[in-house]
Amino acid sequence: MNENKKPKYGKIIEGAEQLSLGISIVVAVLLGVGAGLLMKKYFGFSWLLWLGVFWGIGGAFLNIRKAYLKQKKELDKLKDDPKYNYKPQKYDDDEDEY
Repeated sequence: MNENKKPKYGKIIEGAEQLSLGISIVVAVLLGVGAGLLMKKYFGFSWLLWLGVFWGIGGAFLNIRKAYLKQKKELDKLKDDPKYNYKPQKYDDDEDEY
């Protein structure tokens, strides 16, 4: 079997990976808010809610960074692929014109 062949549902899997980035951002923020609310309830300090919000936003940014690095790694592989490496031909002035 050909190892380079994409799975039958490859486009669906790629779409799900892109969708998961959006979902993971929302989940990270919601988890941070939830943790902040719990800490505020148990310890009684209102600033702990904002700490949880900032943790959630930080987690969302980390998810974005991971997705960016993964995409950059895949694009760097394509950069070296001769199929996508276009270089215009140079013609010498001394030769006949085309």
